[in-house]
Amino acid sequence: MPDVRRGAPRARSADPIAEEAAEVLESGAIPALSPAAAGREMMDRAMRIVPARSELRVTNEAGFVLHAYPYRETSLILDVFTRDHGRMAMVAKGAKRPHSALRAVLQHFHPISLSWTGRGEVKTLTKAEYMGGMLPLAGDGLLSGFYLNELLLRFCPREDAHPALFKHYMITLTRLAHGEPASLVLRGFERVLLQETGFAVAFDQCIKTGERVQPGLDYVYQPERGVRRAHASDPSTWPVVSGQTLLDMAQDDYGRAQTVTQSRALMRFLLHYYLQGEPLKTRQILIDLQYL
Repeated sequence: MPDVRRGAPRARSADPIAEEAAEVLESGAIPALSPAAAGREMMDRAMRIVPARSELRVTNEAGFVLHAYPYRETSLILDVFTRDHGRMAMVAKGAKRPHSALRAVLQHFHPISLSWTGRGEVKTLTKAEYMGGMLPLAGDGLLSGFYLNELLLRFCPREDAHPALFKHYMITLTRLAHGEPASLVLRGFERVLLQETGFAVAFDQCIKTGERVQPGLDYVYQPERGVRRAHASDPSTWPVVSGQTLLDMAQDDYGRAQTVTQSRALMRFLLHYYLQGEPLKTRQILIDLQYL
């Protein structure tokens, strides 16, 4: 288990490099991910400037690198997804040096043990070790892995823990590494992501009546509300799906051809809605390759 210790509040971070890195993120020198994330980034900054916030020291926390930005001549700013602290930003000093031990460790899809310190938006990485135990991604699975990372970057605010989503991320990477069809594996992750981050509710229950979805009836997923029976007056942009499809999705069962087709349309619709129409770069590549 990670060891977390909080010291006495300090008026200023002891690490000027981490402070400067935070200013780089805030200034926009590193491009913003999306307009949909703007509100979350504002909350991140608001939390960062609270004077009484104590320094956080974390050791041996399981995590993955989602993205890395070059910083200065020898360092990186990392966006990592951790089990107990959620998505974190941290500076890895010297990680770009040719003989740095961090170069081989801070790779995408490597399960790593992370230690860091800091009280601002950008923490200082103090140690990173490769944990092993997972097969590497390749081919279609590798591109699908980058799609997962982009989803986490778009939907997860910083320092908001999602241990169930972290576990599902590891399971999804494992399934992709074993060659399971990406078009089916990714549907399950998209559903869990939306539910764990509060953007979606149960897929097998009508939100208004509380009734369980019936296999032989038609339904829509009303944005911001949830599943309900389909009406003739519903917008034409809302995908109509069978109750069987929704039940299958809730069980992560994509054995039926209709479930595959309808779940793809439904998840495209929901992701497009919650991202305010801004496309996911990796998703478009996968669509072009007919994986999604």
